[in-house]
Amino acid sequence: MEGRLLALGRAHDLLMQVSWASAGLEMTIRNATEPYDNKGVGRFAVSGPEVDMGSGAVIALAMTLNELCTNATKFGALSDPSGIVKVDWTIDQASQQLTLSWIESGGALVNPPVRRSFGTRMMESLGRQLNGTVRLAYPPSGFIYTLEVPIASLNK
Repeated sequence: MEGRLLALGRAHDLLMQVSWASAGLEMTIRNATEPYDNKGVGRFAVSGPEVDMGSGAVIALAMTLNELCTNATKFGALSDPSGIVKVDWTIDQASQQLTLSWIESGGALVNPPVRRSFGTRMMESLGRQLNGTVRLAYPPSGFIYTLEVPIASLNK
């Protein structure tokens, strides 16, 4: 719970820097992952086109990223010194849909969970809050989270 409150605080700090108007997707991701990057070792590869988001989307995404980072630290790529996380996103211009992927590699072997945790349900709920869909995959090589969301929903 403490980690979730800290993530919410970091998201609010980011929004205060931009007068609560909007924040960029890349800035939001870097702000959320920075506490987990072991003094800038570069365990996160972040790439994608610039996308502005409203405060609601920033908070929803920051909370999701905190949950992903926490899980990666406990069970996934960030639990091993050689693990990395690739976060990238694309925009399909025809459908005006953003697809964001979080792909872990180099960590412990992944086993699908035997039950859905509170964090998993929260990530799915935050995706629905943005009118999006969330997919979770558990290949042995590393956990994968995918969010597909209409770009218009990011202006919330």
